[in-house]
Amino acid sequence: MTLSADERSRYGRQILIFDEEGQERLKQATIVIAGAGGLGSPVAVYCAAAGVGRIVLIDKDVVDLSNLNRQILHATPDIGRQKVVSAEEKLQALNPAIEIVPIHETIDAENIGDLVGDADGIVDAMDNYPIRFLLNRTAHEKGIPLFHGAVRGFHGQATTIVPGETPCLSCIFPHAPPAEVFPIVGVTAGIIGMIQAGEVIKHLTGTGALLAGKLLLWDGLNSRTEEISVSANPHCPVCGSPQKE
Repeated sequence: MTLSADERSRYGRQILIFDEEGQERLKQATIVIAGAGGLGSPVAVYCAAAGVGRIVLIDKDVVDLSNLNRQILHATPDIGRQKVVSAEEKLQALNPAIEIVPIHETIDAENIGDLVGDADGIVDAMDNYPIRFLLNRTAHEKGIPLFHGAVRGFHGQATTIVPGETPCLSCIFPHAPPAEVFPIVGVTAGIIGMIQAGEVIKHLTGTGALLAGKLLLWDGLNSRTEEISVSANPHCPVCGSPQKE
């Protein structure tokens, strides 16, 4: 899949970083983004702008007025529309050369395998841990990376999980936090979503170091980041070694 003249022009500034070979890897890739909201919006925008060739966007919701302080793929005229349809429209306008696959479905244990397919990575842009854990298990079973992000208020976190190489999400968070309607300011979702998009691009192009085995913590109130090392749990029900009888 060689690059066209238009693609060389569109992506010229980033080709200076990872050459045409890296850009071709982006063009050939499929990324599944679970969630078209606060995190999914910036992830999808920057993956589309970078030239990820096929973006599968999954979300079951419609646009609500309360979404618009943070979900930048949607605008006031989109209220009541399916989020994936609204997002597809904006992303195709941004980059007509890539494929956007909108899926208006609820992710569950029955359909997740088919939804992910043979993707090159899964972006966790969800707002609830049961689905995050389902994404984590699927990533482990399929042997593909999971790019995790989560936000609350002015705080956020991100990590990249590489099955067989790093702790999985269940190692890092053995138990889901209580469900809540959490506070969030839009810039926090933007920052964490862009970090996730950066991880996707680095992984696909083989550039730089990933947040593998590390949890990045963002404190927006004090404009500080911190990285902590995370360890695998040998008894993890997802990625731990089978217990001997």
